[in-house]
Amino acid sequence: MNWLQLLSHKRPGETNTIAHDQTRSRFDQDYDRIIFSHPFRKLQDKTQVFPLPEDDFVHTRLTHSLEVAVVGRSLAKNAGTHLLEKYPELRKSGYTIHDFGGIVGAACLAHDLGNPPFGHSGEDSISSFFLTNEKGQFFKEKVSAKEWKDLTTFEGNAQGLRILNGKGNGGLKLTFATLGAFTKYPLSSSCEKEKGRKSQKKFGYYQCNSQLFHEMANEMELIPVGENKWCRHPLAFLVEAADDICYHIIDLEDGCRLGLVPFETVKELLAEIIGDSYSEEKVQKIPSQNERLGTLRALAINQLIKECSDAFIEHEEHMLDGSFDTDLTSLIPSAPAMKKIIDLSIEKIYRSKIVLEKEAGGYEVIDNLIEAFSTAVYAKYFDNPLPKHQSVLRLLPEEFEVQLKSAESVYEALQIVIDFISGLTDSHAVRLYKTIKGYRLPV
Repeated sequence: MNWLQLLSHKRPGETNTIAHDQTRSRFDQDYDRIIFSHPFRKLQDKTQVFPLPEDDFVHTRLTHSLEVAVVGRSLAKNAGTHLLEKYPELRKSGYTIHDFGGIVGAACLAHDLGNPPFGHSGEDSISSFFLTNEKGQFFKEKVSAKEWKDLTTFEGNAQGLRILNGKGNGGLKLTFATLGAFTKYPLSSSCEKEKGRKSQKKFGYYQCNSQLFHEMANEMELIPVGENKWCRHPLAFLVEAADDICYHIIDLEDGCRLGLVPFETVKELLAEIIGDSYSEEKVQKIPSQNERLGTLRALAINQLIKECSDAFIEHEEHMLDGSFDTDLTSLIPSAPAMKKIIDLSIEKIYRSKIVLEKEAGGYEVIDNLIEAFSTAVYAKYFDNPLPKHQSVLRLLPEEFEVQLKSAESVYEALQIVIDFISGLTDSHAVRLYKTIKGYRLPV
């Protein structure tokens, strides 16, 4: 792979070559389009770890995505400084470090767009409906084997790509470079996964986006590693690192603020990352615990940015030839400390009562919603609807009704239902569930 192709600022469907504008590049446009999009705004009411938080400091998907974008932009500018010196043709073509920052920043902003309400329990619930629910299994004979694989393995990354390239959402149409950096898993759901390849841990696109992904891979000359799967775009490693840094450190910070992890424990873990720059004397001079946490978090993230930038530069050539395929945070000097943080987070945070209650409740809400809407949609558009089906469908926003009228297959109709369910905020999902179940009737 080569960087001039990898930094393509063309958009899907474009045939003419567009001049690169340094004043407001197309990567800046990508960033702005995401910020102003409806799916991005809805992240403000989607669970990161803790449900519907009352504490100001607890993160939602929105604040998490903004912070990942900040970290990703810093990583990319560090990497871009090195790449512009190493490959003079990039500078001659008008690229600057801001282009690297724009691409990775935009991809980071979008990295959670496909996540449904209630986090991972929402993902599991959508898949389980088709796998284990009798009404979900009904659809198996109505779709192809590859389409069934999409439905039974809902994946937030693939859903995100679908959102970014859907007909709705104001027509985001991001550049190929941003879409490449966004795609951590460049393969379809039906591909066999190779053990040991981080880029094949999950999948990155549904069958409905297959043509788009082939166009993207061809434009940027991604290296194929089998049928319908490719090597990662190198900048995807930076997006992944930014996400890893933020959720390791920020989830720990939130857990401390909510009293799930003692401050002294957090301080020791972050001090291990900060290293020689850590000063107990300076920490003790900070008046409040919240301020101490914020200072330690900032120092730890700064150190991790430096270490991950160095790791990217060290392995960049192997990324280009496709021989590198692991996460950067596992290779840095702070990797042992990061491992301690994730082990502690699993025990004290992700398995805490408040999180487990959220997951159990979210599972029930999503399962009931997808059953109600998928059954009603099939009855109306492919069978004979009952009055209750009509009542459920009246709860759909107008734009989804318009899309369903033009759906040409059961698979396409079910994907539109999934678009609706996965795009709900936590609060909207709960209200809709109560409405459908009859728990929330107007008086």
